[in-house]
Amino acid sequence: MTLVVSKYGGSSLADARRITRIATRLAGLRRDGDDVVVVVSAMGKTTDSLIALARQITAEPEAREMDVLLSTGEIVSSTLMAMALKALGVPSISLTGAQAGIRTNSMYSRARIETIDPSRIRRELAAGKVVVVAGFQGLTAEDDVTTLGRGGSDTTAVALAAALGAGRAEIFTDVEGVYTADPRIEPKARPLREIGYEEMLELASQGARVMHPRAVEVGQLYDLPILVASSFGTGPGTLIRKETTMEAQNKARGIAHDTDVAKITVLGVPDHPGIAARLFEPLAEAGISVDTIVQNSSLQGLTDLSFTVARNDLARARTIVEPISKEIDAGGLEHDAHLGKVSVVGTGMLSAPGYAARMFRTLYEADVNIDMITTSEIRITCIISEDRVADAVRALHSAFQLDQP
Repeated sequence: MTLVVSKYGGSSLADARRITRIATRLAGLRRDGDDVVVVVSAMGKTTDSLIALARQITAEPEAREMDVLLSTGEIVSSTLMAMALKALGVPSISLTGAQAGIRTNSMYSRARIETIDPSRIRRELAAGKVVVVAGFQGLTAEDDVTTLGRGGSDTTAVALAAALGAGRAEIFTDVEGVYTADPRIEPKARPLREIGYEEMLELASQGARVMHPRAVEVGQLYDLPILVASSFGTGPGTLIRKETTMEAQNKARGIAHDTDVAKITVLGVPDHPGIAARLFEPLAEAGISVDTIVQNSSLQGLTDLSFTVARNDLARARTIVEPISKEIDAGGLEHDAHLGKVSVVGTGMLSAPGYAARMFRTLYEADVNIDMITTSEIRITCIISEDRVADAVRALHSAFQLDQP
């Protein structure tokens, strides 16, 4: 008997017909003798609708109440899926994140899973039921509901697979797997049959929304393979697992992009020890993730310091940084909410010179101006104007010959 842990995204559950279709697939697995745990996202655009509804009530909804509200989307999906399975004659039960034993920290809207007690799930499986778990959510030590952030159902599925000792986690979405670039932007993008955890983590962190970065982190931590495949087709999908090749054959593996980028620049910062800590520690305490950071060389004891945040964090970040900039006698504050980023990712880039030069030359020839640059051992990222992101993706995909197997 095999334990199957799979997750279905919102597009796969957009209406009653699609829910019934997925239920039929799960029923087949159960009748073949497999134990089945399925994690579900909210139906279609439910989460967006709930956010819009909350903002009709108040411009600044309280974080705790927002998490309670948003968690209901996945609960609706899980109960409907359990109903669909029962209608097909398959015993099933829906569980909230709390009922599934998922405990998190208390960082609302971006909580992290701390522990999982899978005993309830094991009991239900032993009783012959398909267990349907509401993704994206958990419970704090104070019994408050939290959500795991956009894409958090991926993390729920991988964490449950690890806790239950499954051989792998399966993530079903509306695309055939992980592509060399977003196929909606670059039609020549190819699906990858396999990719290592490190490359996938970089792609996910830099905007490839097919997988949530924290789900990849959990998979890597427990050495748990993750299959990403389409719920609408029969293709093999992409297997994310530990890198097995001795030498990286493909120097660049993919192009990631993100248009959810805003920049803040603190002008004329006194170049003294401890200044950066005074700026960034309050942002961390507020749960604001800072991405790219660039500090100019000091001139006459002053420097400009720029950093990027997600666009929806810009207003809160400015509110935090503005009074601090005055306290440290900085020259002022500027911001730009119309930026994006494009990244080239590949483990083989570490031992192959010239990749940065090729990226910069390609963007220059495409008339794309670079605002900021950041790198890791296997990634080069350029911050550019939001309206040039699609052009940059297509140009880089061609320049690095990612359309070729």
